[in-house]
Amino acid sequence: MSARSGGRSISFEILTEEISGDDGVLSPRHVSRSDLFNVGDRPIGRKRKSKSSKKKKKKKAGTLEEPISWLELDQQKSFLGENRPCEDEIEFKVLESRSIMEPVCENVAAAPELDGSQVSCVSCVELRQRNVNGNVVDETREEATSTRESSAGQWRPESNGNVIKLVKEESLDWNRLMAVDPNLLLEVSSVEKSPLKYFIGEIYGGNSLRSTIAVGNEKKRQRVYNTMFHVPWRCERLIVAGFFVCLDSFLSLLTIMPARILMAAWKVLNTRQFLRPNADELSDYGCFIVLILGVASLQMIDVSLIYHVIRGQGTIKLYVVYNVLEIFDKLCQSFGEDVLQVLFNSAEGLANCSQDSLTFELMRFIFDEAIAVIAFVVHSFVLLVQAITLSTCIIAHNNALLALLVSNNFAEIKSNVFKRVSKENLHNLVYYDIVERFHITAFLIFVLAQNILEAEGPWFESFLINALLVYICELLIDAIKHSFLAKFNEIKPVAYSEFLEDLCKQTLNEKPEERRKDLTFIPLAPACVVIRVLTPVYATLLPSDPFLWRLFWTLLLSSLTYIMLALSKILVGLSLRQLATWYVNLRSKRKQHMD
Repeated sequence: MSARSGGRSISFEILTEEISGDDGVLSPRHVSRSDLFNVGDRPIGRKRKSKSSKKKKKKKAGTLEEPISWLELDQQKSFLGENRPCEDEIEFKVLESRSIMEPVCENVAAAPELDGSQVSCVSCVELRQRNVNGNVVDETREEATSTRESSAGQWRPESNGNVIKLVKEESLDWNRLMAVDPNLLLEVSSVEKSPLKYFIGEIYGGNSLRSTIAVGNEKKRQRVYNTMFHVPWRCERLIVAGFFVCLDSFLSLLTIMPARILMAAWKVLNTRQFLRPNADELSDYGCFIVLILGVASLQMIDVSLIYHVIRGQGTIKLYVVYNVLEIFDKLCQSFGEDVLQVLFNSAEGLANCSQDSLTFELMRFIFDEAIAVIAFVVHSFVLLVQAITLSTCIIAHNNALLALLVSNNFAEIKSNVFKRVSKENLHNLVYYDIVERFHITAFLIFVLAQNILEAEGPWFESFLINALLVYICELLIDAIKHSFLAKFNEIKPVAYSEFLEDLCKQTLNEKPEERRKDLTFIPLAPACVVIRVLTPVYATLLPSDPFLWRLFWTLLLSSLTYIMLALSKILVGLSLRQLATWYVNLRSKRKQHMD
């Protein structure tokens, strides 16, 4: 820095007279020993003034910019002791009221000696700031150098005869620099381009969406393939397997449970001794009572009245009614599971109790049985009304079915996809979808029975198209829902394989593990609905007279139906066990191979 850029008035004249020239350019001059000790016709001595005189001068000054008028020459012992004609370093110190600015003259270059008493000295001015007590602020020489380089120009020594003159370096010309090297910047600003050049540059600049979309990698590709192919395939495979597990439980209710009850009754009639039944038999009795009372209660309901009431509603009301019934269906499923577990516990307590607590256990079993009857009758009614609503939409000719399916299924996507779910919650959700798929099948059986009883003209083709539309919508909605649930929650497709493995182990009646969650399905309510809607169909096949002939045909049709259901149970049960064994072994081999 130069002394003139400081913006401060200096009380001694050596900087303006000896260093600065007339043209304002910093130029050194020949300095003699006499000039160093006599500046401005005032001798410099070592006598210090008293403190009182300094205080008086400070009070007279009144401002911070008035300096102290004395000059201190720092004489180095190494220079003065050798009696050399010029000092290598001259320091000019200016003391102010708050800080001391210390210009330091460092010897950069020296000209050859002229007279022996004069020497050329080129110096760069460096400011060191001291506080009042005389301590120097820690500033490195690199910071001072960078400050000098960032100023208006850089001073260079230039010899002119015997005098070295500091000249200012030529300023940076940006236009000339850009003319020499146009590619100095990576990309010229679009403002300087013409519209045509800008458009052509965008065409040949690369991908048209490079500014908003990054290039993917193998992880992104695998994620896309999982969303489109792996997750829908494994999810649908799990739902189909779960559907047949529910069908097996449904057929067990209609075939195994009546057979066990008939065997127990034959045993009592044959031995003529009434023994206390075990827990399994009491559980079968309780379920059979619930089934009989549920079918009897639904027989008293006028289906045609409910159908006409629902048909008189608009499409929006049908959507609302169907959603409300679906919510009640899920609530009844959850509550029915607890009720049936309590009933089985009461049956076990009654079978193993002593004579003293027999009355208490019997009353508790009856009370739990009454609760189960009420719960499953309500659930059966909810499913019946839901089946009637679906039948109304299918029979209507104003595309009410399509509107109902689209609105209901996409509302299901909205309520599930954009939520944060864990792997366990996803497991519960896929089990709900399995039960829902089975309930829809029961509803379509109800619609088929209603068409057999009341439809006129060719109706079977229309029924097949509508049933296929319902199944396709359910399949697509489940695939979309689970694909994006797995995508948003970063769940890999292998999770659905683990769910299927748990379901296979449940089918094989293996002991449940702590982490394993079994599929819970209670077929009592769907069985009540199916029996309720198929009874009038069977009634149309029976002769009206006489009574014995009617009774014979009733027993015959019932026997044929039971045989058909028993064969279906055997086929479904054996197939499930074979497939479950194969899949569990396959998963075990894959785990061993991975290990």
